[in-house]
Amino acid sequence: MAPLPSPPLHASSDAAVVAATCAAHGLSLSEFAALRSAAVAAKNVAYCPYSRFRVGAALLPADNDNSSSSSSGDGAPAVIKGCNVENASYPVGMCAERVGFGAAAAQGVTRFKALAVATDISPPASPCGMCRQAIREFCMSDMPIIMFDKNEDYVVLTVEEILPMSFGPDQLPPAGAPGT
Repeated sequence: MAPLPSPPLHASSDAAVVAATCAAHGLSLSEFAALRSAAVAAKNVAYCPYSRFRVGAALLPADNDNSSSSSSGDGAPAVIKGCNVENASYPVGMCAERVGFGAAAAQGVTRFKALAVATDISPPASPCGMCRQAIREFCMSDMPIIMFDKNEDYVVLTVEEILPMSFGPDQLPPAGAPGT
């Protein structure tokens, strides 16, 4: 089987490309900048003494979610951060994306407009399979996932593109349905 083509890597320094990305995914330039900044900041504090593979994530709550505030106080959109947290017992470690979703859920936020992930490699790493399933739990299929590389250049894919034919809450029978 032939390998799938890689999605294009976009330069964050190209204002026209960033503007086109924002327009295509319903984001403002300030939301894009806040996602990039928060994902990189989270990556910089990742606890990864074993793999030394730093990952940061930033979640932008949906406009109508029940988050406690709509901005960070400085005019930038509020984002929720997560970083990977490793453990000497390797399976106990947590990925940045799932740490971010846990932090968001603890704040009562369960719907999102966008997710950004930052790594130290180029092209950027995409979320692992377990994180893709966590993304599917909380995010609409057309939500963008923006993956930043070591230079803050990026690839953007939707949830549907990164996890086609996904299994999610809508596949489960409703409460009280036969067999439940």
